[in-house]
Amino acid sequence: LDPLARIVKANHGSVYRGHRRPLQLLIDIKTEGSSTYLELDRHLRRHRHLFTTYLHGKVVPGPVTAVISGDRAARVPMEAQTVRRAFYDGRLADLGSAAPASFVPLISDNWTLTFTWLGEGVFPEAERQKLRSIVRQAHARGQQVRFWATPDLPGPARDALWTELLAADVDYFNTDDLAGLESFLDAHR
Repeated sequence: LDPLARIVKANHGSVYRGHRRPLQLLIDIKTEGSSTYLELDRHLRRHRHLFTTYLHGKVVPGPVTAVISGDRAARVPMEAQTVRRAFYDGRLADLGSAAPASFVPLISDNWTLTFTWLGEGVFPEAERQKLRSIVRQAHARGQQVRFWATPDLPGPARDALWTELLAADVDYFNTDDLAGLESFLDAHR
């Protein structure tokens, strides 16, 4: 977090020079969620000036918005906090639930558990409508959308799937190929 704090200081309160949009820091918990989150929370509190904060029912924007993903047991201690510097990475089951965007600002799920299409052939119209419906519902509630387990090998299938994600206004693309995504997005501006 120290290098991130230096960047924010150098950019006068922003991660990105000249832009106020917060950086979303997705923190993927790979160990037991509850105890790991409580330890993480102690570290986030040491850098309170960096983080978007949930403060007694109100969200106070900061340069970085931490979103906790991974082990779902982190949800319990997070929901109990009236002040926290992290938010929860929801699943499709959270879409339309009682969990507000002030707790679940991001809806993420496994593409292959929701859709059969992997970019080859024609995207089935029912699946296209399902994708767009998910994005519309999330955006109407102030939430963003991300799918993981999408094809990530360069080629026509990945490009076709990314084209559909872009057309549906999906907020985040999950990839290990950042240069490939940059090229794709540059070509589709």
